[in-house]
Amino acid sequence: MKRQQAEFSGRAGEAKAALWLRAKGWQILDRRVKTSAGEIDLVARRGRIVAFVEVKWRKRKDELDHAIDERRLSRVAAACDAVAHRYAQDGEDIRIDVILLAPGTFPRHIANAWQP
Repeated sequence: MKRQQAEFSGRAGEAKAALWLRAKGWQILDRRVKTSAGEIDLVARRGRIVAFVEVKWRKRKDELDHAIDERRLSRVAAACDAVAHRYAQDGEDIRIDVILLAPGTFPRHIANAWQP
């Protein structure tokens, strides 16, 4: 039951993050992209930037600071490497962003969160 609730919360968080990105001028290109290396929650474009976005939803604001770590970001980076050619055109910049969400807070968007 906990796993199902976590899945539901995760999907709801991804939907909220997508709405927030659209409000900030981003176009959502794809959701829940699965690769052999891992999953990318959202793929978005604004101008000449394509962002591969990891979304983290937590029940409490104070849990957000520990929601993402280098291991998780490295998996997103590996997944991004596998599919970036599908989304980015010649000359477009790609980056990995993180959006952190909790009840009663505005989304926290960390641009270019992964820099190997």
